[in-house]
Amino acid sequence: MYYCSLMLQDQTWPWIEELEVLPHLEAEDLAKFAPMMLSRAFLECYIAGNIESNEAGSMIQHIEDIFFKGSNPICRPLFPSQHLTNRVVKLDKGKSYVYSNYGLNPNDENSCLVHYIQVHQDDFQMNVKLQLFSLIAKQPAFHQLRSVEQLGYITVLMQRNDSGIRGLQFIIQSSVKGPKHIDSRVESFLEMFGSKLYEMTSEQFKSIWPPKDEIIFVTQSNVNALIDMKLEKHKNLREESGFYWREISDGTLKFDRREAEVAALRQLTQEELIAFFNEYVKIGAPQKKTLSIRVYGNQHASEYTSDNSESVEPTVVHIDDIFSFRRSQPLYGSFKGGFGQMKL
Repeated sequence: MYYCSLMLQDQTWPWIEELEVLPHLEAEDLAKFAPMMLSRAFLECYIAGNIESNEAGSMIQHIEDIFFKGSNPICRPLFPSQHLTNRVVKLDKGKSYVYSNYGLNPNDENSCLVHYIQVHQDDFQMNVKLQLFSLIAKQPAFHQLRSVEQLGYITVLMQRNDSGIRGLQFIIQSSVKGPKHIDSRVESFLEMFGSKLYEMTSEQFKSIWPPKDEIIFVTQSNVNALIDMKLEKHKNLREESGFYWREISDGTLKFDRREAEVAALRQLTQEELIAFFNEYVKIGAPQKKTLSIRVYGNQHASEYTSDNSESVEPTVVHIDDIFSFRRSQPLYGSFKGGFGQMKL
């Protein structure tokens, strides 16, 4: 997860660099930094709870007055060029990127794989296809890779969202198999899952898949389950605030997201879901973009050299240096720091 974030998110720094700086920081450095930090600022605020909108507006106005107005303002507004952005690396279509490294703890016997499939930038129609596929594939992936093949105790298929850039990721930690082998089994699972998906009839799409020994696929119950999850009320103020603040933090500002995605789900067809799989997820899909992070524990350290010296297909790119790779890749446009400078 650490290497994947470091690889994809433009404004991230390795912890080893931070550790190198920390011993040299003094209280005097912090004292000098505080006024510099506040010399120019941009405020993002969210107020929730038992408060009227006009009261919230008054509170924000008071804060802005203290920061930016009066005879002795604390700071000045940011220049337009200084607004922060969330930029994410855009992987090339049809390419499979591989980054391998030894585990940071030499005493840890566990190896790990993160197999990430980058799909799209935030879009309601695409979001629900990704979410539904993740929902229906999650249990079969666990069953095949964890229960049947027993690759590792931690076996997860989940969505990933980096500042509005969405995709799927398999996370598997194992002491019994090396990460390259696990990577190949993930691809085999996708092939198997795809063949079953194609065989599904329209009746199976609308009703629960009956045999217990078969993989459970997309059904109307899955669609309804996802709709129910989206329409479920927030359990508490903290959960509700987290939803809205994520929209602000990412810069997407789609506060009607749940309702819009439910509407898109109600219109989703079986054919559209299969087309999504064919285009973005299946092995050899024309739009597919993958990144495999392979971390070798001490049980599989001997496999590291041989795995990385084998010949690879032209579509496979081995990454040797994270930051050289990051600098060489195009970036998705940022939702944050652009047209999002508005009052809502």
